[in-house]
Amino acid sequence: MRNTRTPAKASAEGGSENKDIGQTVLWATDPQLHDALGPAEDLRSARAAVFDLLRERESALHSRDCRIHALERSNSLHCIRVMRNFLSPRNERVSGESVLQVLFDISQGSLEGASQAFVQDIIHIMRGTTGEPVLELQEAPDFTALGGQEGGRVRSDYLDGMAGAVAEWTVRYPSGLEPWAIQRRRENRNRITEYLGADMDDWNDYVWQMRNVMLTPDVIGDLIELTDKERQAITLCSENRIPFGITPYYLSLMDREPSRKWDHAVRAQVIPPLSYVRAVLRSRSDPSASLDFMMEGQTSPVDLVTRRYPMIAIFKPYNTCAQICVYCQRNWEIEGVLSEDAMAPPEKIEAALRWFEEHPAVSEVLITGGDPAMLANTQLRRLLKRLAAIPHIKRLRLGTRVPAVLPMRIDHGFLEGLAEVQDPPKRELALVTHFEHPYEITPEAAAAVRDLRRLGISVYNQQVFTMENCRRFETVALRSTLKEIGIDPYYTFNAKGKEETAEYRVPIARLLQERKEEARLLPGLSRTDEPVFNIPALGKNHLRAWQHHDLISLTPRGERVYEFHPWEKNIAVAPTYVHRDVPIADFLAALAERGEDPERYRSIWYYF
Repeated sequence: MRNTRTPAKASAEGGSENKDIGQTVLWATDPQLHDALGPAEDLRSARAAVFDLLRERESALHSRDCRIHALERSNSLHCIRVMRNFLSPRNERVSGESVLQVLFDISQGSLEGASQAFVQDIIHIMRGTTGEPVLELQEAPDFTALGGQEGGRVRSDYLDGMAGAVAEWTVRYPSGLEPWAIQRRRENRNRITEYLGADMDDWNDYVWQMRNVMLTPDVIGDLIELTDKERQAITLCSENRIPFGITPYYLSLMDREPSRKWDHAVRAQVIPPLSYVRAVLRSRSDPSASLDFMMEGQTSPVDLVTRRYPMIAIFKPYNTCAQICVYCQRNWEIEGVLSEDAMAPPEKIEAALRWFEEHPAVSEVLITGGDPAMLANTQLRRLLKRLAAIPHIKRLRLGTRVPAVLPMRIDHGFLEGLAEVQDPPKRELALVTHFEHPYEITPEAAAAVRDLRRLGISVYNQQVFTMENCRRFETVALRSTLKEIGIDPYYTFNAKGKEETAEYRVPIARLLQERKEEARLLPGLSRTDEPVFNIPALGKNHLRAWQHHDLISLTPRGERVYEFHPWEKNIAVAPTYVHRDVPIADFLAALAERGEDPERYRSIWYYF
């Protein structure tokens, strides 16, 4: 889907003056590219001329006289490979786009087809092909020239500086464990309980929490300040039965003032932008539209079961949650918070359980939904014990967000039910949750995780990489805080390419940049997660594995076009998946609107 963020539209529809400036900068950056395209009479001769130029540059990089720094040289070779991909007729057919056509048109004086986002990406990639320094590598002492412990001391001092730089970044993103944040949440809690006529016993009772889920802008607006857009979005959700709801506990994590200085990720998690609401409403009036972005219907052998991999399958017995995450890939299936018909009919549950019994190759089951942790303790225990009784099931995963949105749900009865099926090495039970930002992590969440860990239950986190947690070292701060409370980072998902969630999406290049330049500075046990792109109907592709994806084109809007190869490579023949990404220039503009300096992200152009 195309990104619909305002800066993207602005870059695509910029005036002729901006386009002229872009053209001038493009040719000034790489006059050889202009010289190659200028004399070309048609696309065929233009293609040959640019291929020749790239061959010359590659030959220079392989020559004996090449003295370019090894990292710059490697980057240049990658840029050449990407430009060759852009010129490939095969890739033009697959992507439906022709970078060469746009460049040829620009060389002939036509600027109508190219946005500034397109021009900026080409400028950076072509600059990379020249072998000129583009990465601004930091100088480090030559530790090898120093002998014995002297070298070790110099190296240690240098590493102290790197660690200090990381600390300076991460302190920008406080967690909910900070004393001032704890006090702020305590004041919020007192205001909410007074408003609802409740006491602490009520607050710590998850059933009370669910009876008092916030559904309307009037109630929410009495407790925190809402912007006009937030109020309008909540109103539209309420009037049009778009799934929405916030637990009192999660509302207490929001700051009373609407600046979103600290609670931006918390608010964005559950209060949808107007673009989301309007896109959902448009899809309802379009008979051809489908919100099943992951095409789970195509990978479901029986109702309630999804299977994409050889040894694990998903079981979805309960189809609602304590509250609704805006960008959830399954929220299109949910009628509302704790809807009455959320529990699957007994006959469908029995059929799904029989399916698991009849498929011994499936040794692991992810129980998700919806949020199965919102089942009553007796219901959840019954399902867990039924699955645990299947001999070939060696691991049960419980997918739930209650540690983040309703930690009081992890009560004595809940823990008892999990303990009954936790029986390693015969069978393991693990819990997979979803924290998005360190500001979500509270003492209550930490206590809930501690109770789970005391039972020997491993707890993992799946983060979705969005505009709300993508700033420099923001995810590092999350990983570090997760480890402090006993949660292991597991996956970092590239935000899905659904039209309605356009305001949440960031370029794949930013996630790759984060992994290489920020996460790698952490101790290994704090960076155990894997950046992935979840392909519809196929499953996860590891973004840092070059075998799994290829950058094949660039649209006139500046969207990088990726071709993803199924994980079944070398196992089975399956079609590839073509994805149009968020334009990098638009993303940097959106960061600037949030007060970030785009220069701090300048290497993003060289992550493919």
